[in-house]
Amino acid sequence: MANALPHVEGDLFQLDERTLQRGIEASRASARRRMILPLHRQQEAPVQRMLNFFQPGTYVRPHLHPLDGAIETIHVLRGRLGFCLFDEEGRITERFDLRADGLGLIDIEPRIWHGMVALESDTVILEIKQGPYCEATDKVFAEWAPAEGASGFKKVTARLEAAFS
Repeated sequence: MANALPHVEGDLFQLDERTLQRGIEASRASARRRMILPLHRQQEAPVQRMLNFFQPGTYVRPHLHPLDGAIETIHVLRGRLGFCLFDEEGRITERFDLRADGLGLIDIEPRIWHGMVALESDTVILEIKQGPYCEATDKVFAEWAPAEGASGFKKVTARLEAAFS
């Protein structure tokens, strides 16, 4: 299964319950336990907007964005997200329990180690970042954090989830 649903089309997108359910169901069925719905109409868009649908047991591998201007804004629309900042050795330096209660917003500047975990089923976030997306330059992954599905992935995910219990 793909990591993303097809880009939305047309001049206007309005989030509705049907779209939320489609993304949630896709995340439940995904081996990664998450799914992206790109809201930007073209991959080359200068502003990337997407909905990310998360299930517990997944994590966004700790990383930083190395380029100037590579900001990232995250707003929790549904559920609960654990957002962590790290030092270079992988120690959690700050943690933010983001909830869909109107205060679940975070904005991060470039070159800051961060990662996130779903703390509730069917968590949905809106993510906004500078584009166009280029896999080779967008992120630098932390060497101490294994890729999703790799050996040790579940241990790191559990450690991050436990930071919020």
